[in-house]
Amino acid sequence: MSTLLAGIDFDAPSEEVARLLIGVTLLVDGVGGRIVETEAYDREDPASHAFSGPTARNASMFGPAAHSYVYRSYGIHWCLNFVCREAGHGAGVLIRAIEPVLGLDTMRARRGLIEAKLLCSGPGRVCQALAVTREHNGLSLAAAPFELLPREGEVDIVAGPRIGISKAMDVPWRFGLRGSPHLSKPFRT
Repeated sequence: MSTLLAGIDFDAPSEEVARLLIGVTLLVDGVGGRIVETEAYDREDPASHAFSGPTARNASMFGPAAHSYVYRSYGIHWCLNFVCREAGHGAGVLIRAIEPVLGLDTMRARRGLIEAKLLCSGPGRVCQALAVTREHNGLSLAAAPFELLPREGEVDIVAGPRIGISKAMDVPWRFGLRGSPHLSKPFRT
């Protein structure tokens, strides 16, 4: 049985879901924008939180597809992931950057910034701008406060190695919208 949301089968492999999320609009309580950068992680991947099996921290990653997995990075920033594959597998997609579209004034106030280009260009910035915290961990992406809207038209996607990790750095599971000024870091093309 597939878990379809915004035209994406969240039971698919994480690298497929990560690619298909580029161009999808993510809203949290009506604030957000178009996803422009993602990274895929799978239980067989040594860079994944799921690699060593379920823990209290990563339990949501082993839950049902199309749910959130929120964790704190370096004890500072919240990071939002979308769980994919069947329950128990342990796979997800990190939302690395969005192009802010709705609720710009709210995002600016939360981030203390004016420049839209920097509001959501990194996973910690995304969560701060959208007010995503541990309270969002394990929630369904198909219900409030989340809303995912399908892509509007074709998107030009670029892929490359993931960033900010120390294992499996060469795996090309980072995906982005080619030429977007809202990426956390440019792709080498």
